[in-house]
Amino acid sequence: MGLLSFIFLLVICLLQGSNTSLVRLNDNGYEGIIFAIDPRVPEDEKIIEQIKDMVTTASIYLFEATEKRFFFKNVSILIPNNWKENPLYKRPKHESYKHADVLVAPPTLPGRDEPYTRQFTACEEKGEYIHFTPDFVLGKKEKEYGPSDRLFVHEWAHLRWGVFDEYNEDAPFYSAKSKKIEATRCSTGITGLNRVHKCQGNSCTTRGCRIDSKTKLYEKDCQFFPDKDQTEKASIMFMQGINSVVEFCNKENHNREAPSIQNKLCNFRSTWEVISNSEDFKNTTSLVAPPPPPVFSLLKIRERIVCLVLDKSGSMNGFNRLNRMNQAAKHFLLQTIENGSWVGMVHFDSTAYIKSNLIQIISSKERNNLLESLPTTANGGTSICAGIKSAFQVIGEIYPQIDGSEIVLLTDGEDNTAKNCIGEVKQSGAIIHLIALGPSADQAVIEMSTITGGNHFFASDEAQNNGLIDAFGALASGNTDLSQQPLQLESKGLILNSNTWMNGTVIIDSTVGKDTFFLITWTIQEPIISLWDPNGIPMRNFTVDTVSKMAYLRIPGTAKVGVWTYSLQAKANSETLTMTVNSQAANSSVPPITVNAKMNKDTNSFPSPMIVYAEVLQGYVPILGANVTAFIESNNGKIEVLELLDNGAGADSFKNDGVYSRYFISYSENGRYNLKVRAQGGVNVAARYLRHPLNRASYIPGWVVDGKIEGNPPRAEIDEDTQTPLESFTRTASGGAFVISNVSTLPLPDLYPPSQITDLEATPVGDEINLTWTAPGDNFDVGKVQQYIIRISDNILDLRDNFDNALQVNTTDLLPNEANSKETFAFKPGNISEENATHIFIAIQSVDKSNLTSKLSNIAQVALFIPQTESDPDESHPNSGISVSSLVLLVVGSVELLYFIISTTEVFEILSFVYISYKKFLTF
Repeated sequence: MGLLSFIFLLVICLLQGSNTSLVRLNDNGYEGIIFAIDPRVPEDEKIIEQIKDMVTTASIYLFEATEKRFFFKNVSILIPNNWKENPLYKRPKHESYKHADVLVAPPTLPGRDEPYTRQFTACEEKGEYIHFTPDFVLGKKEKEYGPSDRLFVHEWAHLRWGVFDEYNEDAPFYSAKSKKIEATRCSTGITGLNRVHKCQGNSCTTRGCRIDSKTKLYEKDCQFFPDKDQTEKASIMFMQGINSVVEFCNKENHNREAPSIQNKLCNFRSTWEVISNSEDFKNTTSLVAPPPPPVFSLLKIRERIVCLVLDKSGSMNGFNRLNRMNQAAKHFLLQTIENGSWVGMVHFDSTAYIKSNLIQIISSKERNNLLESLPTTANGGTSICAGIKSAFQVIGEIYPQIDGSEIVLLTDGEDNTAKNCIGEVKQSGAIIHLIALGPSADQAVIEMSTITGGNHFFASDEAQNNGLIDAFGALASGNTDLSQQPLQLESKGLILNSNTWMNGTVIIDSTVGKDTFFLITWTIQEPIISLWDPNGIPMRNFTVDTVSKMAYLRIPGTAKVGVWTYSLQAKANSETLTMTVNSQAANSSVPPITVNAKMNKDTNSFPSPMIVYAEVLQGYVPILGANVTAFIESNNGKIEVLELLDNGAGADSFKNDGVYSRYFISYSENGRYNLKVRAQGGVNVAARYLRHPLNRASYIPGWVVDGKIEGNPPRAEIDEDTQTPLESFTRTASGGAFVISNVSTLPLPDLYPPSQITDLEATPVGDEINLTWTAPGDNFDVGKVQQYIIRISDNILDLRDNFDNALQVNTTDLLPNEANSKETFAFKPGNISEENATHIFIAIQSVDKSNLTSKLSNIAQVALFIPQTESDPDESHPNSGISVSSLVLLVVGSVELLYFIISTTEVFEILSFVYISYKKFLTF
């Protein structure tokens, strides 16, 4: 393969992005789909059979819904290690929980089985995974959410094409142009009733919905009940459970009025318009013949097989690399790799050396044996392929089929022959994790990690950044129960010159504390180490390894909850010290707090921006209010610090979803960058937020059958707006490496406009309209914009497509605030209140000091009328047990009868009083 062809292949491979899915589209069929059954799910073979049935019928539904374009070709089902053996279960290759497209796992909250897609990126970008509960897969929730096969297609559209729901639990109703209140839906051809329907035991009451005086929309308890029998074909992204629904909303039938999440995030485009713009759609044509049924593979997670392939070439003598590698490898062998795993070791320079065949780790004895196999000298050249082939030999002696085994490759050098074994690596079924040390580590090996589904990490020569230990620490198995995985609580380092002390604290919260491990490293001379538990009791008996210049302490049992304090005193000038702390879940039934970090791409070209994401969760429940900071280290060790935000503005798509985001544009050089994230929660600051997931499947409250509501079982009652305060905690996580190219060394003009405003809201107050939004910055979400341009229109598409020609609002007195501040502005609509106008639509564009303009904001709207309520012939008057029509007939009949019988003046006066009272009643 020529150099240019190789580079092109590498770029294409990397441009797939940092989404970890292994799904690929081949001849219109999706291959490599992974369903992963969580280890906490009780063993039940019916789950496997139900997954097969669901996907098989979903494939046909998807094929028809996409105009005979897409179907499901093959699916792997990952079965947990704790389920019993079955001869049908094979060993996984690259498939793992990390790459799962669908998780079958316990519900986010007890009793809440809503399916959802974890989706926190922009429109048209792929989601993370689909979450189904066992009860949903087993068909126990069909009444509430519809058939599982149809719902799988609904969630697949989220996951694969980045479309969003056409309902909105925060805005279930809106004021339509018809001057009526309508349910948020697509298309409006879906019929049904808006009612308050409540049941106690077997007794249910139904009444019409009243208008809330503040919102001018229906009251909180009002719900939309669809008719059981429909003729409307769209849309799958609203309520796919309706029998007649077999299509996505398209340009012709899309409801642009509704405040749906699809409208907000996809600029009022229909779901089919977004799907039609996808790479999947552009690379396929419709088929004539029906698709074949999906092929299923049953894969069972086995014990872990890992071979360390460590570079000991001459360049490892520089920058203390050899010793730093040994420190990190020892931490991996002592703390990260799980009991029951098989581990071997290979060294390489210009040739390769097998230093340890596979050993199963049962106790500390095997771990210590492996520590003795680490390299002590560095010399020679670099042959990466020799190291990898020797690893295949090590693994093959015990496992002739090396599928699913892992190779941890650490290298610091260039090797122009590395590309020669890419084909062999791809065919092997092994997973390559790459740890690149220093600025010269070979770029070709990135492809090996990418095509095999492995991780890619980078560590600079700045030891105080602790990149090597972080990288090895991030290689814990993702296929085990979360309660058995080591979590990094702290990773910190300092270069000590004039000040000889490195002091700090580590918080151990109640969700962790088991198998807590403190690691200290130095570069010159062993420091004086002091560590105190939360009660002030000093911790002694550190194990000191003077050769590798490290000391460590394992806390027996469960470590005390609270603030642990450490003080390290250097004995040498220009000493570099690091502190790393790991711990596991204290209780297998209480999920620990976790942080996961990633970039939106694995590779990028200047000046295109990137986005940092950090997800802070307890189980599947988001943690709000944490202080989350990203540390992005360049090839030469320079660090950029970014505060990440969960504010639903700028780079952050959803507010309060536990995903903290920020744009990254501070590129200092070409090459690799490394991402590390720290999350901290203080007492009464961070909280668990029960309103999750945000993108969950629409719950069907019931159906209208022959004009009557047949209610479904109610959802488990949870006060979703409650935020449960959390104790203090700290977590750190490595987000892996990414590569930047084409960074200019020349002074450049302003390249970055303000970020798009995505949270504009409008509220009428008297004759004014109040606007609120989050301020963007001069460069995306940094700095301050120069001005805001606000325009209004009575036509939503005119405002979107011809913003510059719309009526401009006077913003002379509107002075922009710093990015991420809350902006408020009030104005009088003025000339737009024409007789035929029903709404005012408002949008904003930001302008920076270089006159660069942002994308148009989301469009907010205000109704110019008080909406009508729908008639409810069955509703009783709230103050009477008799209907209004019956009362009218009774009064009129009584008046006529009295006129017929009596004709005195007194009676006429009485009748006049009755008649006036009756007219007042009707007016009332």
